[in-house]
Amino acid sequence: MLLKLVLGLTSTIFFIVLLLVLVFFCHKRRSKHDQNDIESIGGEKRGDQEASSEEDLLTFQGGQDLTISDILDAPGEVIGKSNYGTLYKALLQRSNSVRLLRFLRPPCTARVKEFRDVIQFLGCIRHPNLVPLLGFYAGPRGEKLLVNPFCRRGNLAQFIKDGNADSHKWTNIYKISIGIAKALDYLHTGLQKPIIHGNLKSKNIFLDRNHQPYISDFGLHLLLNPSAGQEMLEASAVQGYKAPELIKMKDACEETDIYSLGVILLELLSGKEPINENPTTPDEDFYLPTFSQNAVLDHRITDLYHPDILQSIAGNAENPVTEERILRFFQLAMTCCSPSPSLRPNIQHVLWKLEEIGK
Repeated sequence: MLLKLVLGLTSTIFFIVLLLVLVFFCHKRRSKHDQNDIESIGGEKRGDQEASSEEDLLTFQGGQDLTISDILDAPGEVIGKSNYGTLYKALLQRSNSVRLLRFLRPPCTARVKEFRDVIQFLGCIRHPNLVPLLGFYAGPRGEKLLVNPFCRRGNLAQFIKDGNADSHKWTNIYKISIGIAKALDYLHTGLQKPIIHGNLKSKNIFLDRNHQPYISDFGLHLLLNPSAGQEMLEASAVQGYKAPELIKMKDACEETDIYSLGVILLELLSGKEPINENPTTPDEDFYLPTFSQNAVLDHRITDLYHPDILQSIAGNAENPVTEERILRFFQLAMTCCSPSPSLRPNIQHVLWKLEEIGK
């Protein structure tokens, strides 16, 4: 009896232990499975977070050595602001080079696909008189940065405003005019798809130490949404470069670029800004009334250009300036500024006329 009792208790205890072991292993396995599920969900969340925080850097000719760290870690100085972006003069510490960074505010930019296509196109454009796009950075919160070379010599507007002797030399005026025309000719006719500048003005033209011009910001309006593009157009109107028929930025075309070019040619010739913020008479607030055709008819040629232009070139036989040349230059500029778009010359005709004037 005792033996049977011991065997029965032993069997019962063995069964209980076996049951406990099975329960333990089942619980452990289930816990591991649950933990895997949690990690899997967490992984998906982390993946989503990584997708939303993706950074992208496109580099083009001249900017192949750029890195995201170069751009984000560069100490920058704000040198310009607008409603749609901010300009920074930035020192890239790894290469010890100065670059111009243009930050575009996310609410002001075009849709991602359209934006990227335009960036790829603009990044391939190279010409001796155009400021190249070296790189483009897209950040995790929709921020966008364009990387360009920094032009240390300043822009054409400042060059004219300073009024030093170099700005009154015919050789410099002519060189700058030809360079701008060649760059615009390349944009309008030298590509598979013409690029309209859309915001051509003297502040967007930079000079090197030899007074060679470089046009910047070409096609920038294509990267903006309609509202931001309209703000750009309104700023152009206030500064005196907008063609009279241009109402919406989406309608910018070759003829509206030609109008802006004509204003810049008059600006170079006269040494005056397109808009006089403090006019002494009602007719001095804009170029075209000031440079009326009456000046040509009355042979008051000195009303058309800065008086130092003829004096500054005296004794230079290489490219002598005459009143006839200045008059032809002025007439070309005025034709570019015709109120009727159909009467404005195309850029190839402008370039041909300038080359003829320089002979």
